Amino acid sequence: MATSSMKSKQEKRRSSLSDDELIIFVLGGPGSGKGTQCKMIAQRDDQFCHLSVGDLLRLEQESGSKHGTMIKNYIKEAKLVPSEIVVDLILQAMKRSGKKKFLIDGFPRNEENRVAFYSACQLKPKFVLYLSCSKEVMVQRLLCRQQGREDDNIETIRKRLKVFENSSLPVIEYYRSVGILQEINSEMPVEEVFKEIAQVF
Repeated sequence: MATSSMKSKQEKRRSSLSDDELIIFVLGGPGSGKGTQCKMIAQRDDQFCHLSVGDLLRLEQESGSKHGTMIKNYIKEAKLVPSEIVVDLILQAMKRSGKKKFLIDGFPRNEENRVAFYSACQLKPKFVLYLSCSKEVMVQRLLCRQQGREDDNIETIRKRLKVFENSSLPVIEYYRSVGILQEINSEMPVEEVFKEIAQVF
């Protein structure tokens, strides 16, 4: 549950966001290519601001803030960070960007995230881009990417995949049921995936 001070902050940020904001949620399992494709989309159209929720959380844990240690422990255990913290970080980043078009990468990760975001800003995504990929391919990509992240080890990867299956797939199915899900097979080569995504945009 959000604290009163956090609710107050979200109220202020809500007033700074308008109905002409264009928001696209980008979902997919760990290693499905979300970050790569979002960067390519933002490079093609510089009106888009790419916000990686994973990056926002990692930056926050490195900042030494009061939430940093808690976030670090959640990430290490492959657990989902509380929604009010995630949403607050997203709204801060949206405001800082000065832009009106957003690719929000890796969000919402569960139903609570989805509800909390709308509650905080009353904005809905234009559509939801889902990069579908087999578990085997995702594991192989994560083990090979060698980015020095402590959550790219086989034990944590398995936990992250389990969280994705249990928490994120139901959200993806919700967006499919309301007709705003755009699903792309992300097992293809990067450029082929991008061509498919470009047709959606």
